[in-house]
Amino acid sequence: MNAQLLEVKTMLGQLRLSGAREKLEELLSEALKKELTALQFTDLLLKEELAVRNANSLKKRMKRARFPEHKTLAEFDFGFQQSVSKQQLLGLMDMCWVEKAFNLFFLGPPSIGKTHLALCLGIKAVQIGYQVSFVTLDQLIDILKTEPALSRSKRRLKQIMSSQLVIIDEVGFLPVNRQEANMFYQLVSHFYQQTSVIITSNKGFEEWAEFLGDTAITTAILDRLIHNSEIFNMSGDSYRINHRNTIL
Repeated sequence: MNAQLLEVKTMLGQLRLSGAREKLEELLSEALKKELTALQFTDLLLKEELAVRNANSLKKRMKRARFPEHKTLAEFDFGFQQSVSKQQLLGLMDMCWVEKAFNLFFLGPPSIGKTHLALCLGIKAVQIGYQVSFVTLDQLIDILKTEPALSRSKRRLKQIMSSQLVIIDEVGFLPVNRQEANMFYQLVSHFYQQTSVIITSNKGFEEWAEFLGDTAITTAILDRLIHNSEIFNMSGDSYRINHRNTIL
């Protein structure tokens, strides 16, 4: 490596242009072969830097979202689960509803695809460039309760509250007490008309007061969540039971 090339790579490193630094020699060789102009070479170099930065940014957003698994719309069996249509979900994939702080509800019994659809939308939102957080209600309550004492909970809550889309999974699976319900209400109030929320729940709205333990708080929570929302009432048999793995 000649001294001038080394100096340029060093300067690129100091400027934190790591993508351009790593590809510099390869792009110089390509420029010579194709007899590119200085402007064309610069264009290639900057595009490489942007590609690396975008990939790194996507990786960071995916990590921050804490999705439990990767799901795509192509993997969803709309033939088995017919209470929602592919056209409906494709219509949500442009994420215009996130810009308007609209909420989505996927309601219905266990194992019918509620979380799968929420993950599809969350992952697409991350790919587009949004900050997303995925959390179960049980995890969220634990974060809210321990935030004053634990730095990790404080950091996690800050991430959730700064997200543009928050997915709250498994709402209604476990009961919460009145204090916990009030904490949840405070968070929902923070999100109201500012942050989009996707809720998956095995309970209909008429059952929420039972697991939240307070009718007034439940009404206040639902009032804010439902005001701007799309509700998918899903039904059907359990996908896991119908597609169970067997030994024999």
